[in-house]
Amino acid sequence: MQYKCTESVFLIFSLVFPLASYGSHSLWTFATSIKGKTPFPELSCVVMLDDVSVLYYNGDTDSFIARGNTTAEDDVFDQGALEIIKGHIKTAFKRRWANAQQNLTKTDGVFTLQLLVMCELKDDGEPGQMIAQVAFDGFTINMVLYADKNVTFHTNLNISKEEKEQIFENLKHRHKTVYQPFCYKTVKGYLEKRRNQVNRKVKPEVRLFHKANSDSGGFHVSCLATGFYPRHINLTLLRDRQPVSDHEVTGGDLLPNGDGTYQMRKSLEIREEEREKHEYTCSAKHLGKEYHTDLAEPHRIYTWIAIGVSVLLVCAIIVGLAVYIRKRGQKDRTTVQT
Repeated sequence: MQYKCTESVFLIFSLVFPLASYGSHSLWTFATSIKGKTPFPELSCVVMLDDVSVLYYNGDTDSFIARGNTTAEDDVFDQGALEIIKGHIKTAFKRRWANAQQNLTKTDGVFTLQLLVMCELKDDGEPGQMIAQVAFDGFTINMVLYADKNVTFHTNLNISKEEKEQIFENLKHRHKTVYQPFCYKTVKGYLEKRRNQVNRKVKPEVRLFHKANSDSGGFHVSCLATGFYPRHINLTLLRDRQPVSDHEVTGGDLLPNGDGTYQMRKSLEIREEEREKHEYTCSAKHLGKEYHTDLAEPHRIYTWIAIGVSVLLVCAIIVGLAVYIRKRGQKDRTTVQT
């Protein structure tokens, strides 16, 4: 279940992360409650620092499991804080289940209720924005945004105006007095322990390649950047040194690698005549540095291979002549001495 939760977190995390700015750090909590027969815990939770999983909660065993580098992190989440999280998650889900069930469109099967909470610590050390989103069976029912000391609340639940106002006032009070102070204290604590991990810098490997498309008779040009960290990157596919328009390009999703780095790919379909007519380039900007690579056309490759082979042949001939002349000279000197 831990791996399933982490995959789900990354999907939501990728969609919502643009709310957090470059250079900042953030703490993410993603909780899932399931009603119905499944092999998964009825309640589970994953806590992440930026994109690094640091904590997992299993509601069936009522236990927290530290993830990754856990050295000396006991003081980050003290027992009181853990009880607050467990109590809040369980209480919040009970209340939201009651609200969500009033809007049910089905009466049996498997039901899921999910909670996503994120708080941002800006690069200057000051609190940034905080968001909370609740989804029932894949549809958002509540969303809260706390930024610049203002709270914005939106709900899709079929509730009265009075109920909505009451929920809004409770949320506003809790975010200001409980959730925000606790969240920022926690993200600072984890940053002290995981600073090297989340602040590491790995440059991307950038490649541009193409392959024949048997269906269209043309070619598939792909621009790939992989193995980079952190996740922020600008990847551009260029034609004759000009960016290819977005409506022509497919892909562009940020995807995780198994080693904790990321990859991104952008592709373009071209006709055979376009391959010879235009020059294609892949450009990636990561951590202020730019990386470029060009598409080597097959005929250019063959030309360079032919040149390389010719050079090797000439070198072999020259070396052979030199060896022959040297041996001939040694033989002549031996004859004279005799």
